[in-house]
Amino acid sequence: MSYQVFARKYRPRTFDDVLGQDHVVRTLRNAIAQNRLAHAYLFVGPRGTGKTSTARILAKALNCPGGPKADFDPDDDLCIEIAEGRSLDVLEIDGASNNGVDEVRQLRETVRFAPARGKFRIYYIDEVHMLSTAAFNALLKTLEEPPEHVKFIFATTEAHKVLPTILSRCQRFDLRPIPTETIAAHLMHIASNEGVKLDESAAWAIAKGADGGMRDAQSMLDQLVAFCGESISEANVLDVFGFTSRETVASLAAAILERDTARALSILQRESEAGRELSQLLGELIGGLRALLVAGISPTASAEGIAAPVWENLVRLAGSFPADRLLALIDHFAETEGRMRWSTNKRLHFELGLIKAIQSLGEVRINDLIKVLGGVADQLGTSPAPASPPAAESSPVAEIESPPEAPAEKKTTAVAFKPSTKASDLDAQFDALMADAPDAPPEPEPDPFPSAPPASSAPSTPATPPSPAPAAKPAEDDFYQDPLIRKALEIFEATIR
Repeated sequence: MSYQVFARKYRPRTFDDVLGQDHVVRTLRNAIAQNRLAHAYLFVGPRGTGKTSTARILAKALNCPGGPKADFDPDDDLCIEIAEGRSLDVLEIDGASNNGVDEVRQLRETVRFAPARGKFRIYYIDEVHMLSTAAFNALLKTLEEPPEHVKFIFATTEAHKVLPTILSRCQRFDLRPIPTETIAAHLMHIASNEGVKLDESAAWAIAKGADGGMRDAQSMLDQLVAFCGESISEANVLDVFGFTSRETVASLAAAILERDTARALSILQRESEAGRELSQLLGELIGGLRALLVAGISPTASAEGIAAPVWENLVRLAGSFPADRLLALIDHFAETEGRMRWSTNKRLHFELGLIKAIQSLGEVRINDLIKVLGGVADQLGTSPAPASPPAAESSPVAEIESPPEAPAEKKTTAVAFKPSTKASDLDAQFDALMADAPDAPPEPEPDPFPSAPPASSAPSTPATPPSPAPAAKPAEDDFYQDPLIRKALEIFEATIR
């Protein structure tokens, strides 16, 4: 028997073998158990996430002996035919090469035929977004009202290119990128079955480089076995695929958080001279900073495959910066990544991005000023009012600066009070002022029997009434020497100018 690659040898055979797509598996299982089968399904997701495998498993569940049932025997003859793509009742069509109206017309003619062995005639169209608009329109009527023995299963990586009229006639299932931990664990399982010694750090590096695709990870492991033999280390993975080790990413992140520009540039130079992909290194760095940001909110966040002592040191360094600084770093490196994508000199833009990022950690931002001012305001609001100095030793609390008065001018005096920070302090000061105020002298009572002026012996002669004498001008200094006024000036620490 010829050699079979890992991606085909370890393809999922049942619903239990599908990894990382629990939401899809559960829905399909319940639909089969409750006999709520739709006539058209659409699987959407990135490459290598299990679209074709899930479609074949669904076809097995529908056409297995005694089906439809979710728990079928994958070793049954009919299930083996479906898995190998040679079943007469399950037709797999490549949408990229059969995307015209003529192919869809031929499909419509074969829809009328009953299934040969199974219960349903199933049409699986891969990369359905490659069909032309005319082919989509020719398929609409058959897709909306197919015969009872017909089921359609579509798969695509670009759902936005599928016509809305097609989407509305299908049950859509979005397959997600498979988590890195799940891929790494499955690679360890494959290596164990194949008798290959695979380090956990190497499995994590492969899973990280696969970017959520199980098929890509299996293909990389297959290539590493051919390169290394029966023992695979992380260094082998880095050398073959140009990936960056987790320790390097952690060292670069620590240099940035410690604001050590020379060390950060040295790490970048070493990786560049070793032939590492700088765009991949920057992406790993952004992922590490994002993990540190999440760790500041949730201590149970993933360490991204970094060793525990190194991760704890990074978390401690990141804890000395507020969350908005880490967000600014991530935004800054995201902009650098965009510039590197279209530049021929990626190292130059990466170096400039590192220098600017480290400088930004020491900048004073408007948020910092607001926090400082807020703290000062809180301290002023909670500090007690200063005690008033003794009258004998104080500098002139009620000092009057009055120039010589002119007859036609009125002197103006300004009194400056020290503002109080609390309304309760003002009330207490006012109560103390009123308690110390002297009682006003009682007004004289009018005499009920006024005495008549003595009669003059001389005859009264009319005379010009004398002009009233000018009233004595009260001294303004006497106003400010009033005990009540002086007490108010003393309590409020006022100054007369």
